[in-house]
Amino acid sequence: MARDPRFDILFEPVRIGPKTARNRFYQVPHCTGMGRGWPRTLAAMRGVKAEGGWAVVNTEYCSIHPTSDDTPYPYARLWDEDDLKANALMVEAVHEHGALAGVELWHGGGRIGNLASREPTLDLQSIPSYGDPLQSRKLDRADIADLRRWHREAAVRAHRAGFDLVYVYATHGYLLHHFLLPAYNDRRDEYGGSVENRARIVAELIEETREATKGECAVAVRFTGSNTEDGPGPAPDAIRDMLGRLGPLADLWDLVCDDYGHEMGHSRFVEEGAHADWIADARALVGKPVVTVGRYTSPDAMAAMVRKGALDFIGAARPSIADPFLPKKIEEGRPEQIRECIGCNICYSGDARGVPIRCTQNPTMGEEGRRGWHPERVPPKGSDREVLIVGGGPAGLEAATTLGERGYDVLLAEASDALGGRTTREAALPGLSAWARVRDHRLEKLTRLANVATYLDSPLDAAAVREIGRPVVAIATGARWRRDGRGRWFTAPQPDLAGGPVFTPDDLTGPDGIAGLPDGPVVLFDDDHHYMAPVLAELVAASGRPTTLVTTEGRACAWGAYTEEEARSNRRLLELDVAVVTNRAVEAFDGGRVRTACVFTGRTAEIEAAALVLVTSREPEDGLFDALAEDPAALEAAGIETLVRIGDALAPGLIAHAVHGGARFARELDLESPPILMEAPAV
Repeated sequence: MARDPRFDILFEPVRIGPKTARNRFYQVPHCTGMGRGWPRTLAAMRGVKAEGGWAVVNTEYCSIHPTSDDTPYPYARLWDEDDLKANALMVEAVHEHGALAGVELWHGGGRIGNLASREPTLDLQSIPSYGDPLQSRKLDRADIADLRRWHREAAVRAHRAGFDLVYVYATHGYLLHHFLLPAYNDRRDEYGGSVENRARIVAELIEETREATKGECAVAVRFTGSNTEDGPGPAPDAIRDMLGRLGPLADLWDLVCDDYGHEMGHSRFVEEGAHADWIADARALVGKPVVTVGRYTSPDAMAAMVRKGALDFIGAARPSIADPFLPKKIEEGRPEQIRECIGCNICYSGDARGVPIRCTQNPTMGEEGRRGWHPERVPPKGSDREVLIVGGGPAGLEAATTLGERGYDVLLAEASDALGGRTTREAALPGLSAWARVRDHRLEKLTRLANVATYLDSPLDAAAVREIGRPVVAIATGARWRRDGRGRWFTAPQPDLAGGPVFTPDDLTGPDGIAGLPDGPVVLFDDDHHYMAPVLAELVAASGRPTTLVTTEGRACAWGAYTEEEARSNRRLLELDVAVVTNRAVEAFDGGRVRTACVFTGRTAEIEAAALVLVTSREPEDGLFDALAEDPAALEAAGIETLVRIGDALAPGLIAHAVHGGARFARELDLESPPILMEAPAV
């Protein structure tokens, strides 16, 4: 198919100092959970993005010296020759597909802990680390000289490794950013006081980076280009002054806002293109190519931003993770096939947990090197065996479409009148409409797969499955939320919770929805700790019912700290007048009051309630699997050779886990699975 001419502007080459990017698609620096410990895995992932059409592909934050050690988080680094060789693997993979490779040089300052190097941290003030009981030492003039030397030496290594762009990283609360901020910088020499002096270190590093790379690398600066309502930072006029002074020095400006939770905000709270209102003004100040992010997945929105002069490059982290081939699909005239980011930030959670990146939409993310998976290619079928998949949720849909692409004849049976499973139900909840993209992308694939037949309103029992008699049967029947309180806190069913109307998320996302709740106050017991209980609390509060969320954690949505939604979830609940009761478990309900107990002391208290909603844990819907598995002779007689469970029916988890489970079954069927490449994390 031919490219839509409306999008030609996105494929114009753009000059960045001594380099030229082949188009306007730019993968900004983003964390991967791999960093220095998984160099081959990382190189394979970045290389696939270059293959997919991204003209510039950058590293994550890359440390310049042992005084910038973010262990246990898996950052990149350029301390020595071994680090140079590891980074060169990524450069080679990116260059293989004609893209430019960039490195984001970084010093963490007092924000980090230096837990592995045990070097004292450095900053403008002696400030507490963000996560550890230690403080930085206040740097002096000799330290500034060292900082400049470390940065130059890292830039030299970057040049030798083959990088095309080298960053000066002056935002996100790290050391260079603190030089810019009066709240941290109280120096009285040439590095403090006036706007010019506070920005001096950035100006020096730009020029020294250019010299260190012999003028052969483009020099980019990542910089705070906007204030947000609730973020710290210099006043807007100070930002404008700094950008005007520094703008001509760099070859490219990567502009962010000063609230990281807004910059990469969860889709529950931050819309696509949230930076569009200020970026054009910032671009006019610097007079050089500008890139910024906005979770753009619509080519119309991308082209509009370029046409109105707001930016030169479409910056992306999450959209490039969800679909590494997003540029190619636009270029080849098939934008409807884009695997659109849903903004769930599961990708970000991998870095915080110290494991390779994963994605709800794209199950191949992080598996390019480990398992040899490719986002756009699958191995041909390994046999002529026909497949039956029971259940059309995220695991079943992923398995059906992937097997169909491999060439298998697939029958997909769904008991309800719609495909999508939990993604369809959850997408109807407040803030979760983007979840439907998981379903919709796979439904679009089904329109192109004549070898996959789907049947709705088709509940199957064991006899029906045996009668169909396909050699391969995958049970993808999902899971149900438990109604007995069993979860993290209570490891056994709690009969004292059954004294009144008890509901689960399945009830509130089912046909009756919120209307099924009685009038009066509602208590939600959250022992799940992610998005479900806060989202349901929003739903209940919007109905006018007095709402209380009780959690065994210290905050609502505690696991959301890994996905940048914890703080905004709690703010949203408080704004809606939801009472949040922390560090307590609901242990009894009599239909009029719930009894809670402190998780530390066991002391009890009561809350008035007409209904109790339990968000604790889920039970796999594996009855059909058990009924089939318990009679091997009947399976053999029916010609069923392979019987498996996938997704939540095997082990309940996030939607990302279900999609990955469906993908793994479909990609490995009839193939000898290679061992997973597990690189030993480096220290």
